Amino acid sequence: MAIIWFWLMTCVLLHIAVLCNAGVTSGFVRKAAWSVDIPKSHFPPPSGTNAPEQVHITQGDHEGSGMIISWVTPFERYPNVVTYWEADAEYEHNKHKHYHKHKTHSTITTYRYYDYSSGYIHHATIKHLKFDTKYFYEVASHNVTRRFSFTTPPKPGPDVPYTFGVIGDLGQTADSNQTLEHYVSNPIKGQAVLFAGDLSYADDHPNHDNTKWDTFGRFIEKSVAYQPWIWSAGNHEIDFAPNLGESVPFKPYLHRYRVPYKASQSTSPLWYSIKRASTYIIVLSSYSAYGKYTPQYKWLEQELPKINRSETPWIIVILHAPWYNSNRYHYMEGESMRVQFEPWFVQHKVDIVFAGHVHSYERSERISNVKYNITNGLSGPVRDSSAPVYITIGDGGNIEGIADNFIDQQPSYSAYREASFGHAILEIKNRTHAYYTWHRNQDNEPVIADSAWFFNRFWYPEDESSINNKEA
Repeated sequence: MAIIWFWLMTCVLLHIAVLCNAGVTSGFVRKAAWSVDIPKSHFPPPSGTNAPEQVHITQGDHEGSGMIISWVTPFERYPNVVTYWEADAEYEHNKHKHYHKHKTHSTITTYRYYDYSSGYIHHATIKHLKFDTKYFYEVASHNVTRRFSFTTPPKPGPDVPYTFGVIGDLGQTADSNQTLEHYVSNPIKGQAVLFAGDLSYADDHPNHDNTKWDTFGRFIEKSVAYQPWIWSAGNHEIDFAPNLGESVPFKPYLHRYRVPYKASQSTSPLWYSIKRASTYIIVLSSYSAYGKYTPQYKWLEQELPKINRSETPWIIVILHAPWYNSNRYHYMEGESMRVQFEPWFVQHKVDIVFAGHVHSYERSERISNVKYNITNGLSGPVRDSSAPVYITIGDGGNIEGIADNFIDQQPSYSAYREASFGHAILEIKNRTHAYYTWHRNQDNEPVIADSAWFFNRFWYPEDESSINNKEA
């Protein structure tokens, strides 16, 4: 009895995670196997001469009433037009009423990377769409027309429900395919995807084989042509290879994937913000300068105080290198960014931070490590009701395989961890409650491997751990 009492008192007095094991390390053991890229022949271009391909969409403005439509034509620049119309208008037309189709022209870009030349990459921004409305859109070549659809989000508001899928470090392997199929088939339907970086993994192939960017675009089209993916850049997007004569970082990524960064007064597409329903989403770049007085630092310093929690109560941050990670892979690689920005996250009561990079899954408690200074020795993470939950979701299934080397003693800041591939769903219910689930690839889609209720830090800053531990 005396030994038990001593141990409990030690945990209480020290407060720090490394000594008090409060979380769950999953007993599920994923079968060890290499992740192998799906052959390029499995991702053929659509049939027809110069057929538009690699169609993908993302939010096109700050509020949610715009959409960026992107696609590639392999041989010819034109036509460069996207045609779009309201789905309800087409229904009325079928009842013999007139409706109007709208057209927007794309800007066109191309690039060369070592021995690769891209097709013609189109980006068309559609503005002034109606909120919460389904639209059809078409992109075409001279003899091929491809039709898709999307639904705009509701107008930003404090109690607007919205559901996100969450994916990171995807690649294009058999495991990646299982992740994407599970997400698309999940009965809890995501309306948009928060993507935590590392897309094609082209740089893992000889000479950064940029045809892997083309096959990746075809691979994800089944989802991203119909719902926006909110992009962040990871280390595999850097593509910096002076030995190949390629000294411009992020070249393929920035040519292929456009985001509305100027709408949030950012000076770079690698960090930006958007509103979507009841959320305010901030995307940061782990691989751009973020030290004091750098553009990213100054932007974030000005951005966080702008957020009106009466309009968008949920603050979600997406970045790539996790700040809290108990896996030996990439351990503490996000530490300098954490030291720089964590006090701001606590001050402004950020709700959730999603990261990738580590190829496994982990969810933290609400903790912070902001009390440390060089003289007081308070250098460990502690429970903090104003802090975010940190979620590592770098488990999309890429070619580099699973990160299965967790630190033996699970820190108590780690609520749940598992070396498996999968995806997550985040259901924003209202201004106070959100429900989060994680789904491993080895289960059927509806099976929930990890779940948690999140209480909003601004409107309902209560401790969720008791209900989540009970649920677990």
